[in-house]
Amino acid sequence: MVSIVVPVYCGSDYLTPLAEALDGLRRQWQQQQTPFFLAEAIFVDDAAIDDSAARIETLARRHDWIVPLHLSRNFGQHPATIVGILHSSGDWVVTMDEDLQHRPEVITQMLRCAVLERADIVYANPVSAVHGAAIRDLTSRSFKRLMQWLTDNPNLPSFNSFRLIRGPVARAAASVCSHDTYLDITLGWFTQSIRTIRVEMKDERYMRTGRSGYSLRSLLSHAWRMIFSSQIKLLRIGAVLGLTAMAISVLASVYFLAVKLFYPADIQVQGWSSLFLAMMFFGGLSAFMLGIVLQYLSSLVLKVHGKPTFFTIDRSGDNAVRQWFETAPDLPR
Repeated sequence: MVSIVVPVYCGSDYLTPLAEALDGLRRQWQQQQTPFFLAEAIFVDDAAIDDSAARIETLARRHDWIVPLHLSRNFGQHPATIVGILHSSGDWVVTMDEDLQHRPEVITQMLRCAVLERADIVYANPVSAVHGAAIRDLTSRSFKRLMQWLTDNPNLPSFNSFRLIRGPVARAAASVCSHDTYLDITLGWFTQSIRTIRVEMKDERYMRTGRSGYSLRSLLSHAWRMIFSSQIKLLRIGAVLGLTAMAISVLASVYFLAVKLFYPADIQVQGWSSLFLAMMFFGGLSAFMLGIVLQYLSSLVLKVHGKPTFFTIDRSGDNAVRQWFETAPDLPR
């Protein structure tokens, strides 16, 4: 079973074409007699500012596999996605945007990658610029690279709202997410078996109208969630630098003490060395202790967020799907 989760905010014009594309994918899988099927598409109305809510209800009456959900107010893309995941029942959960930059036919490739490479999460990343705006795309890539360096998370540049997630992993991660938790960071707490495929992806809405489904405020909110949900390695670097400064000050103190005892004439200015070394030692001690305290607080924050001690995964159900893909070489890779 495959569940689709689509958070909707201002995508009324795209919902009908998206439903038709999903229905086409659903029929294609039925015709190919695949051992997997599209069980449901959950459209989450995040207090949409257009007539998306009414359009979702219309589509739900037309297709019995479309499940409408309506949030009481606008909570944001991540909470809306989490709501959809928690209402899903599929063995695999696909999250995607409503504006058709995420093409449903790619889901087959994502599923193939997951079962053949024994992955629990597959991200679909663009092979070229998505928005047709160099500054916007460069800013997004640069921020992800910076966060990768700060957090030592190798999967961070792949983070994307177009994901295929093993159902139990998706629902477990969603269940521990709080208001300020970044979903992709949380998914990494439950599995490190993550893969990426490259596909053509264009934000037609932004290229045509100059408006994106993501406002500056929502992008900054995403950035804050990502920082708040991660362990920043600068905390460890600060503690190490403080300890290094302490060690250097102690060694330098031994050296200048030896000079004072055996070569007193070489010291031209009295008191400067001891003052500098005292400042260096206690400054290093303060930085070391502060780094330890912040690292401890960071661990407590992650514990409060629900980071698990362990998690088990049963991949035995992939065998039938894997065998089908291995005997279907004509499918796109």
